[in-house]
Amino acid sequence: MTIQKKVPSDIEIAQAATLVPIEAIAEKMGLARADIEFYGENIAKIKLEAIEKLQDRPNAKYVVVTAITPTPLGEGKSTTTVGLGQALHHIGKTATVAMRQPSQGPTFGIKGGAAGGGYSQIVPMEQFNLHLTGDLHAVTAANNLLAAMIDNHIYQGNELKIDPYAITWRRVLDVSDRDLRNIVAGLGGSGDGAPRQTGFDISVASEVMAILALTTSLRDMRERFARVVIGQSEDKKPVTAEQLKAAGAMTVLMKEAIKPNLMQTVENTPALVHAGPFANIAHGNSSILADQIGIKCGDFLITEAGFGADIGAEKFFNIKCRYSGLQPDAAVVVTTVRALKLHTGKYRVVPGKPLPEKMVQENPDDVYEGASNLRKQVENMLKHGVSPVVAVNHFSSDFPRETDAIFQVAKEMGVRCALANHWAEGGAGATDLARAVVEAANEPTHFKFLYELNQSIKAKIETIAKEIYGAGEVTYEVKANAQIKQYETNGFGHLPICMAKTHLSLTADPNVKGAPTGFTLPIREVRASVGAGFIYPIVGEMRTMPGLPSHPAAEKVDIDFETGRVVGLF
Repeated sequence: MTIQKKVPSDIEIAQAATLVPIEAIAEKMGLARADIEFYGENIAKIKLEAIEKLQDRPNAKYVVVTAITPTPLGEGKSTTTVGLGQALHHIGKTATVAMRQPSQGPTFGIKGGAAGGGYSQIVPMEQFNLHLTGDLHAVTAANNLLAAMIDNHIYQGNELKIDPYAITWRRVLDVSDRDLRNIVAGLGGSGDGAPRQTGFDISVASEVMAILALTTSLRDMRERFARVVIGQSEDKKPVTAEQLKAAGAMTVLMKEAIKPNLMQTVENTPALVHAGPFANIAHGNSSILADQIGIKCGDFLITEAGFGADIGAEKFFNIKCRYSGLQPDAAVVVTTVRALKLHTGKYRVVPGKPLPEKMVQENPDDVYEGASNLRKQVENMLKHGVSPVVAVNHFSSDFPRETDAIFQVAKEMGVRCALANHWAEGGAGATDLARAVVEAANEPTHFKFLYELNQSIKAKIETIAKEIYGAGEVTYEVKANAQIKQYETNGFGHLPICMAKTHLSLTADPNVKGAPTGFTLPIREVRASVGAGFIYPIVGEMRTMPGLPSHPAAEKVDIDFETGRVVGLF
C-alpha cells in the first residue's frame, strides 16, 4: 500500500489497505485450498488436519516479542510484532505472525483494539477487533454451560454432594463490568435455584480460554475439559466437569473455535490469530495450535506474549513452551523513549491528556535512569537462556541523544539493539530490527525453564517473585495458604504457575515504576486450573473482571450509514 507522510488513523489505514484473497495468503504458507475453511473473502479457519500434513517440513526460527513493563502510553508490542513480520519479507525472509485475539473488554474500554497500529497492523481491523469468527463467544458459552450445570446439579438433589461454599467455577462475560465481580445467584422462589455468592470473570480469564490456548488437538481438549475442577465435595474431594457430565458438550461448543484463524497484515504477510489476551490475569499467549502450523510455514514465526516480559514472556517460557515442546530462538524486548522516562517515577500521565511539559523535553539522563526497567526485563530473557534484541519503537518526538541512551544500555548488557519506525513506514521501517533478530536467532540456543515442576507450589511462586520480579519475600493470606495445602493434597502440586498480577509494575502496586527490589509480594488467593494445567495465584488487589473507564472507547464507536463502515475504532 502507499505510505503517506502524515500517518492517517489506524482504521483509515486498515480500510485503505489492498487485501489479497485469503486463499492466496494460505498459498504463501504452503497450505492448500482443502486446508482452510472460508469466513468471507479475507478470513479463514485452518483445519487441524493441516498440522499432520506439515510435519515433514523444517521448523521456522521461533521468535517471541515482549516488552518492558507497560505504561498508559502503550509501547507498541503488537505493532512491533506485525512490523517485524513485514520487515523480514523486506530482507528476503518469509515470516508468519501469530497474534492473540482481542477481548471486547479493552476494545470498548480504555486500551482500544489490538490489531497493531499505523502501517503495521492486521486487517480487516474491524473484524479482528469485533467478534472475528466467534471464538470468544464459544469460550463464554462453554464456560457458562458448565456453570449452569453445576447449579442445576445442586438444585436437582446434589448427588455429588458439592459444597456450595467451595465452588470455584465462575461465570464469564467478554465485557468489562465491575458490577458483576461479586453477585448472589439463585434469588427468587424455590424454583429459581439455591442462593449462593459467586461472580463473573472476563471471558479471556476463563479456564476454557486457557485450554483453547494450550491444547494440541480436539481429543486433548476433551481430556482437559474432563479434568476441570469446579470445586470440592463436602468431604473436600475435587469435583470435575467429567463427573458433572459436562465435558463432552463443552467440547462440542468449542469444536470450531479450536481451529486457528488466518488473516493478513496491511502488507499481506500471513497472520494467525487465535486464543486470548490478558497476561496479567490469564496466561496471555496465542495458541499452541497456531504455532504448530506457523512454525512449518516459512523462515520465521513471530509470536507475541502479553504485557511485560515479567508476565507474558515468563508464562510463554514456563507454561506454553512446556506444553508445546517448542523452544524460542530469540526474544524481542520492545521499549520506547517516553516509557522509560515514565519509569523514572517523576512524571504522571493521564490517558487523553497532554504529556507533562518537562517529559517531552530532551533528557537522555531520564531515559538512562528509567532504563532500569529495561535492564530487568532483558535480564529476565537471559535467565531463560534466550538471546534478546531490544527494539526501540520510534516516535517522531524522540531526540537522537535519547535513543542513543537506550543503545548505550543495550551495549552495556551485551545485547543487540535496533531502532524501528514500522508504525510510520511499515515493514521498510523495521529492517534493522529484522536483521538483528535474524542474527540473534542464528546463535546457539540455551533455553531453560525457570523452575522444576516437582518443586512445591510455594517454591515455584517464590522463584518467580524473586527471580523475575525482584521481590524480597512473598506473603500468603490465610485463604491462600489453605488453598495451596488442599491443591497439594489433591495431587495438583506438580503444575506450573500462572501469576495474576498487575501489568503496570514489577510489584503488586501499579504505581511503583522502574525496577524496585526487596519488596513484599502478597498472595491473596490461589486457584487451580487443572484442565488448563496450571496453578493460578492472585497477587494483591488484582481483579479477574476489569471495569470500564469514565469515558469508554465504546462511546466513539459507531456506523457510517453512507459507507456502511465502522468508525471510531482504534
